[in-house]
Amino acid sequence: MTAPSDIAETRERRMEEFEAHAADFIRYLAGVRNLSPNTVRAYEGDIGAYCSWLRREGADPLGITHRELRRWLAEQSRARYAASSVDRRLSAVRDLYRWLVREGITDKDCAAALASPKKAKTLPRTMDAASVDRLLDTCDVTTPEGLRDRCFIELLAATGSRISEASGLDVGDVDMARRQVRLFGKGSKERIVPIYEAAIETTERYVGAARPKLLARAKAGSKAGDALYVSTRGNRMSADALRTVFERHVRLAGLDPTLTPHAMRHTYATELLSNGADMRSVQELLGHANLSTTQIYTHLSVERLKDATRQAHPRAE
Repeated sequence: MTAPSDIAETRERRMEEFEAHAADFIRYLAGVRNLSPNTVRAYEGDIGAYCSWLRREGADPLGITHRELRRWLAEQSRARYAASSVDRRLSAVRDLYRWLVREGITDKDCAAALASPKKAKTLPRTMDAASVDRLLDTCDVTTPEGLRDRCFIELLAATGSRISEASGLDVGDVDMARRQVRLFGKGSKERIVPIYEAAIETTERYVGAARPKLLARAKAGSKAGDALYVSTRGNRMSADALRTVFERHVRLAGLDPTLTPHAMRHTYATELLSNGADMRSVQELLGHANLSTTQIYTHLSVERLKDATRQAHPRAE
């Protein structure tokens, strides 16, 4: 008969081995799949939370049962995690077990048959043209910071870029002559997005006048490099710093304080589809891997048409 201490020791050893494999998987995501740092951190947090649960439950990570995994999901629901958060954690765990099978570490894909929780259908937040104009008007273009902020918000509106993509922009990524911007999306996938004249003019003014002043003010040893958006200390502005800039101008404009930079991306996509752009083109401009991700914006376009009909049709009452 196996002693309890031997059982505990075996369980601990298996758990440590599983955690080591999980760490290898995270390194694979960063080094081989070349996922963004934010995505890698999300995987790391979700898988770390799963490993903590395995330890608390004393479950065998490579022999976990369907019932145990259902209990794991149920615990998260009882803790009132959003369905999207639970689905993201489940997706991370599924990817981990799939990788373990592919690497020959186990022949049992424990999470493959586990269904995702149903998510409430919500449409993305968008902004109307008047709100975007109000946002732009809060930027004091007589100052280097204000002109930088105007350039940032204008290019968000013109490209539908993610905030991380905006942070990663270099001066050379904006081709003034060809009126286009080169963006690097998830997995460092490159795409070219054409932009309108007003965005070009604002960017030229910022790069020619405001950016050099920001760099001149900076202390020696600043790390801006070729970064398009430069802080007052002369460094590349992070996604968090740009997000703070956006939130400040939302407050100044008196708009809904829950609006985020991603609302500009949703607005960009909806406007394109509402004005006749085809789905495949919008998919390419947004950098979506799957067309299904882009299709949600067709619902937004239909809703806007319904609203217009209700407001304008004489028999809508």
